[in-house]
Amino acid sequence: MFGMLSVLAELQRELVVANTMDGLTSARARGRVGGRRPKLTADQVTLAQDLYDTRDKTVQQIADLFGVPRSTVYGHLKSDAVRRQPKKPPERA
Repeated sequence: MFGMLSVLAELQRELVVANTMDGLTSARARGRVGGRRPKLTADQVTLAQDLYDTRDKTVQQIADLFGVPRSTVYGHLKSDAVRRQPKKPPERA
């Protein structure tokens, strides 16, 4: 009896997965996009990248400017620029 119930549960799960995939495919065909809306607009991302690349502001300052957490700013910055940016040499007086 337990084996029969497990087979039926597995079948039900496969049906749910198949119906979900069909629904997502149909929604994409209609132009729907899933997921959360981005916190920053394309213009804000460009400005944040420019501020970061020119080293005018730190990531925390950029985040404060747009009212978002640092992790959001890091998520929108180009990953290669974040990892490979050399440290600013110390200023001499």
